[in-house]
Amino acid sequence: MDANTAIVTGASSGLGAGLARRLAERGVHVFALARRAEKLEALREEAGDTIEPVVADVRDTAALVETMREIDARCGGVDLVIANAGIGGMRRATKLTWEEWVAPVLEVNVLGAFATLTALLPRMVERDRGHLVGVSSIAAMRGLPGTGAYSASKAALSTFLETLRVDLKGTGLSVTTIEPGFVRTPLTEGNPRPMPFLMDLEPAVDAMVRAIERKEALCTFPWQLSTVGKVGRLVPRFVYERLV
Repeated sequence: MDANTAIVTGASSGLGAGLARRLAERGVHVFALARRAEKLEALREEAGDTIEPVVADVRDTAALVETMREIDARCGGVDLVIANAGIGGMRRATKLTWEEWVAPVLEVNVLGAFATLTALLPRMVERDRGHLVGVSSIAAMRGLPGTGAYSASKAALSTFLETLRVDLKGTGLSVTTIEPGFVRTPLTEGNPRPMPFLMDLEPAVDAMVRAIERKEALCTFPWQLSTVGKVGRLVPRFVYERLV
């Protein structure tokens, strides 16, 4: 792993906790950011002092940026930033409300993620090194029934990461977009809809860590759902809308 220090948001459970544990196992000092102090402390007790809990809420972007810059100054430069914090929610457009189903998703999945990815960007550019990773979703590939805010938020994140990658070409910085399918985490526990090719947590974390180690531009998994998504992008609108 080409990183000594890392920041991982949404690290109290699911993919974030799995990533924090796996990075710590590889000798990376991980600053694990999340809202739930007790979950972070349990993670530290499980994984050891290589994980440093930091209570932070990505919805408070000003405080988040300040916290990340304090960490960066204290450790002499963060090498790896993983914007993982995210929320879901299934709601058809006929029952969609701004206050309950749209604003909260955009606050976390878009504004929180964008703030995470750019908080240390000027310092990384100055040092000419660093790795930015965003955990998006296969749902970013096309609008899916009942996932209006979620699909849109992940599409925004994937596009933002692609733009960062293009803008930072030729520098010492790397940008990785990770687009998982369905993974067995607290985020998917309440999903009432079918979840084809549902993956267990550990294989999903394995795929993500491999992509980070290799500094891949894009990692989409599982391959079956990735293939369906890529083909779906090519289907004409009138055909797609009939199928879904």
